[in-house]
Amino acid sequence: MFISSEDSPPSLKDFTLVMPAVAVGNVAQLAVDLMVSTLNMKLVGYIHTDCLIPMAGNNPYSTCREDAEELHTPAEVYTAPELKLAVLQIRAPIIQKKSKKFRQLIVSWIKTSGFSRTVILSSSHAYQRDDQQMKGTPLRYLVTPSLLKVSADALKELGWREMEQLPAFPGLTEANAESRLSIPGGGITKGLYTDSCAEDLPLAVILLFCSEGDNIPDAFTLVNHLNDWLHLLDNPSQEPNKWKIPPSWSLLFGSGIPPAMF
Repeated sequence: MFISSEDSPPSLKDFTLVMPAVAVGNVAQLAVDLMVSTLNMKLVGYIHTDCLIPMAGNNPYSTCREDAEELHTPAEVYTAPELKLAVLQIRAPIIQKKSKKFRQLIVSWIKTSGFSRTVILSSSHAYQRDDQQMKGTPLRYLVTPSLLKVSADALKELGWREMEQLPAFPGLTEANAESRLSIPGGGITKGLYTDSCAEDLPLAVILLFCSEGDNIPDAFTLVNHLNDWLHLLDNPSQEPNKWKIPPSWSLLFGSGIPPAMF
């Protein structure tokens, strides 16, 4: 359920929605952090659900002492009206047995909000790639038939590589062998994509193959690829400082070792 933080709920009709999947390396959440911080996006509400591990914390995008103590929740919606852009930032893992319920909630919200398209940012385990997935860049994409109708030319110009279907039974090389979509480490990415195909929603998935560790470079790579499509900033890949790092990133790996230990 979407709950507005304003007196009158904002209209999100015909906005582009960008949201992360909770996946390997938290790459997608970091990429959304860069978008919210750089574009000075406004908090307009949050998703109230029992499907996420409950948590709360200080404002991750604080710019001054006055707003640093604002309370923030696991699933919040930010907008940049001038760009017709909305993002859903998810900061907590999905409770395992409620994954399907959460996907249904998101699909329902997308439909009732009237978004023109939805983009899911995600990641997948690099070490579980198939041989054919070792070729080219680590970026892959998926697109539903509904969005392909209106964005086929734009996606073709980008030169991105579509996520490969893998053999259902590795080792079989017959031409008619069954294949399937597999996104190991991608959380709800595959399920949400499949649900959106069934509901005829215009949705795309942009993901990177990566490993756990310092995934900040992966976040910049992912958000730059997204920008190549949506044109949120001018040439950020040539001028990386255009993306504004939020202050909360200074806490990604915790504070230093307490001297008292020694």
